[in-house]
Amino acid sequence: MDMRHRLRFLVTVGTLMIGTGLALAGEVEAFLSGAAKACVRCDLSGRDLKSRDLARTRLDQANLTNADLSAASLFRASLVRADLSGARLTGANLNVIDAKWAKLAGADLVEALMYEADLSIADLSGANLKAAKLGRARLNGANLTGAKLPGADLRGARLAGAKLAGADLRATALHNQNLREMDLRGVDFSMGDMIEADLRGADLRGAQLAGVDLYGANLNGADLRGANFEGANLTNAILTDAKLEGAKFDAAIMPDGRRSE
Repeated sequence: MDMRHRLRFLVTVGTLMIGTGLALAGEVEAFLSGAAKACVRCDLSGRDLKSRDLARTRLDQANLTNADLSAASLFRASLVRADLSGARLTGANLNVIDAKWAKLAGADLVEALMYEADLSIADLSGANLKAAKLGRARLNGANLTGAKLPGADLRGARLAGAKLAGADLRATALHNQNLREMDLRGVDFSMGDMIEADLRGADLRGAQLAGVDLYGANLNGADLRGANFEGANLTNAILTDAKLEGAKFDAAIMPDGRRSE
């Protein structure tokens, strides 16, 4: 390619890049003004979007890192592969969102509404989900390592394949939850509700289950070594073939209904 053709090629590429940049900027402005309901791959990082009505919008692959979406409504919004790392979503309405593969690492989701949200394979590591409402949410394969979920409602949520090691699940509602064969080492379930939970074959080494209601829970074959069940209710629970070395049952109500000494 001679110099003249090379210069022409560079000018063309530059023009296209400028045009694309202007188009993206225009898309962002249209979205923020409410004129458009979609902003795919848009850069909205650090934006102040508090209390905004963003219901049913399409924000797939959008960059929302560190954005302030507290009290915003994202009801039924599409956030597939969006990056919300470090975003503030306190009290936000995230009911029925589609956020498969989304990044929410370190996000603030305190008291967020997340009923029936699809967070399959999403990264929620280190996120703060205190008192979040996650009833019937899809968390299959989600990364919740080190996440804070005290007081969260996970009734009916799907957790198959989720990573929960080191998570804070104190006083969390996990009625009838399927946690079979999951890695739950070091998880803090203290004072939680795990009535009739399926914990068959689960790894609960070093887990904190003090004061947990495990009425009718199935712990068949679970690894409970070093776990703390102080004051827990294990009435009608199944402990067949469970590994109990070093587990603490002080003042716990055992499967036969008797309180441990």
